Amino acid sequence: MKSDRLLSILLLLQTRGRVPAAELANRLEVSVRTIYRDIESLSAAGVPVYAERGRHGGIALLPGFRTDVTGLTTDEARALFVLAAEGAHHALGLDGALGSALRKVMAALPAPHRPAAELTSRRILVDPGRWLSGPRPAVDLDTLHTAVFADRRLRLRYRHGGETEPRTYTVDPYGLVCKAGTWYLVADRRRRGQLFRADRVVAATVLDTPVRRRDGVELADAWEALRQRVETRPAGLRVTARVLRSRLDLFVRIIGTALVAPPEDTGGTWVTVELAFQELRAVRQLLQFSTSLEVLEPPEARAELARAAASVTALYADVRQPDTGRTAAPVPSHPVDPGPDQVP
Repeated sequence: MKSDRLLSILLLLQTRGRVPAAELANRLEVSVRTIYRDIESLSAAGVPVYAERGRHGGIALLPGFRTDVTGLTTDEARALFVLAAEGAHHALGLDGALGSALRKVMAALPAPHRPAAELTSRRILVDPGRWLSGPRPAVDLDTLHTAVFADRRLRLRYRHGGETEPRTYTVDPYGLVCKAGTWYLVADRRRRGQLFRADRVVAATVLDTPVRRRDGVELADAWEALRQRVETRPAGLRVTARVLRSRLDLFVRIIGTALVAPPEDTGGTWVTVELAFQELRAVRQLLQFSTSLEVLEPPEARAELARAAASVTALYADVRQPDTGRTAAPVPSHPVDPGPDQVP
């Protein structure tokens, strides 16, 4: 609707300052001509909006003009109280600010919408943590947060996964991203995008040098490119296996990221699955499913599992308990299912 579009333009101009007409048109999915007609409508309604031509031109409001907008719809009011990243506010030290902001929004809402917003906050809860993920290491985001908002370069002492000694990098940060409860610093290193897990940053120093980002690249652009790079890495090994139907749900929950296609359900006791791994040794994680899973091919994957199983057998060949002398309890042949009371 045109009224919603006019309100969106007004809010964008209040928060962004001068915005090119082409950018407004792209964000609102209309033509540039429509944007200029909307600007005329705002001006006719008494909003002090103007357009400047030229390379650095755009559409802007007169300095100092602000308006309190309370024309929220019921769904918009409810959406504000569904907080999908509550943990993110806590990590950034913004829990108190969030509560204060929501109280102000509630006070500014039209009276008919307040009950719906309040009910949403009591009936909807989003927990970003994963089931049985275990304790997470403490993460100090203060320095990273400072560099991101001050537009300064960062010197990092960073420990990569699988390494014991940290390395030193000088990077140009775009911003911070919280994905599935894990914080990442998105930055350029030598003009190429790179991800750094915040919990692996040993030390960080904000430099006096201004950040040197690539022209036209925003945080969302850099993150999308890096996300695609991670999720579409070519698999070094394709594996065909079969899983007991009774353990299929548990298998998908634990190892689902390695699946290259939905399980092939042809009936019967076993279900065929196709998996992809970065390297041969990675297939060892399938041993956790014991006799509930059998790798069918390739032969080198079966051989790798046989070697790993033999190593475990050799390690536990003496089943006597070293302290008590009692015989150890047998290991169950199936992975432990947490059960309906723990995980839905």
